[in-house]
Amino acid sequence: MTMAGAGDGRRGRHVVVGVGGGIAAYKACALIRAFSEAGDSVRVIPTESALQFVGRATFEALSGNPVHTGVFADVPEVPHVRLGQQADLVVIAPATADLLSRAATGRADDLLTATLLTARCPVVFAPAMHTEMWEHPATVANVQTLRSRGAVVIEPASGRLTGRDTGAGRLPDTDEIVALARLLLERPDALRRDLVGRKIVVSAGGTREPLDPVRFLGNRSSGKQGYALARVAAQRGAEVTLVSGFTADLVAPAAVDVVHVKTASDMRAAVDKCAAGADAVVMAAAVADFRPTTLATSKIKKGAGEPDTIPLTRNDDILAGLVEARGDGRLPADLVIVGFAAETGDQHGDVLTHARAKLARKGCDLLVVNAVGEGKAFEMEDNDGWMLSADGSESALEHGSKALLSSRVLDAVGGLLTPRTG
Repeated sequence: MTMAGAGDGRRGRHVVVGVGGGIAAYKACALIRAFSEAGDSVRVIPTESALQFVGRATFEALSGNPVHTGVFADVPEVPHVRLGQQADLVVIAPATADLLSRAATGRADDLLTATLLTARCPVVFAPAMHTEMWEHPATVANVQTLRSRGAVVIEPASGRLTGRDTGAGRLPDTDEIVALARLLLERPDALRRDLVGRKIVVSAGGTREPLDPVRFLGNRSSGKQGYALARVAAQRGAEVTLVSGFTADLVAPAAVDVVHVKTASDMRAAVDKCAAGADAVVMAAAVADFRPTTLATSKIKKGAGEPDTIPLTRNDDILAGLVEARGDGRLPADLVIVGFAAETGDQHGDVLTHARAKLARKGCDLLVVNAVGEGKAFEMEDNDGWMLSADGSESALEHGSKALLSSRVLDAVGGLLTPRTG
C-alpha cells in the first residue's frame, strides 16, 4: 500500500470505497455520494459484516456499480486484481479493528483485503470503534504497521459512540474524510507523520467587536483555512489546539482541541495561554484591527440620538505581541511563529510589496500572503498565495485546496522546528 502513482486531485478518478462491518457503516453512504457527485467513478467493496448494517442494493444504487464481497464473483474480470490496479484512491470507512488487523497482516480472504494488496495508489483508513479497541496495543501496533507501509490511517474523532459510550473512536465527519482523501490526490505525501510529539496552536475564523447588543464590527472570514491547517497538522501527528473565532458553521476537526472565542481580546488571551507550551503558533485568524470605543448597552436607534460617527480603538496586535513575548523571554526562544496576511494592491504597491513590509513590521518567522477580493481567499474552497520567510526567501503557493496550502505551510514550519534530542 504505497503512495506511488497517485493522481493530482482532478475529478473523474476511480475511487474504491471499502466498508467495514461497524455501526458507522451507514455513514459510508454519504461518502459514496460525495465522491459520485464530484464526478468520480466509485466502486464499493463492503465486507460481509458491513452488509449486516447496510444492504447491497443501497451501495449499488449510490455508486451505480455492482457490489461484491468475495473473490469468486465475476471471475473472468479478476476483480480482486483489477479494482486495486485501476484505483486512483482507496478509502476504507469505517475501518474496524478487525479490518485494520487483517490489512496489517496481509490477509486476502475477501474482495476488500485482496484489493488492498494490489492497490498502488493512496490508501486511506478512517477508523471507527470503541475507545478501548482503538487504544488496545494490538490496534496501535496494526496502525503503526499500516502507516509504516505508506497507508494513511487518519485519527478518529471523539464523541458519541454506540450506546451511552463517548470517547475517541468516532468516524470523522464525511467532509473531513473527503478533504483528506482529495489532498492525497493533490499531494501523496501531504499526511506523512512528521509532527508527532509537536504542539501546534492554530487560530482561525473572524472576531466580532460588539457595537451594541445586536450589531458588531466583523469581516468575511469563513475560518476554512485555519480549520484546514489544524486538520492537516493533527493528521500529521501534532497535538493541535485550535483557537476559533466565528466561522461558517465548520465542524471541529478530528483529534483537535478547540477553544472558542468571540472578540480580538478573547483571542489574544487564548492564544497567549496556549502558546506558552507550544512548538509553533500559526495565526490564520482574521482578527479585527479595531473595536468600538464605547459599547452601547441598548440598541442604537435611528433618528434622534443616532451618532454621527462611531469612535474606534485599535486592538492589540496578537502576532506582534507573540514575537515580542518570544524576544523578551516570556515565550520559548525557539517558538515558530507564522502569520497570515490578506492583502490587496493599491497606488503604493502590489500585494507582495505590502506583504514584505508587513513581515518586516511583525517580525514573525513566516508570513503567508493571500491576495483577496471578489472570488479570492475569503469564503472560497481553494486558495493560493505566497510564503515569505524572515530569511528573505519567497515561494509561490500553487492554487489548490486549502488543505494543500496547509500542507505546504506545515512543511515550512517543520523545517524551522528545533530538532529533538535524545
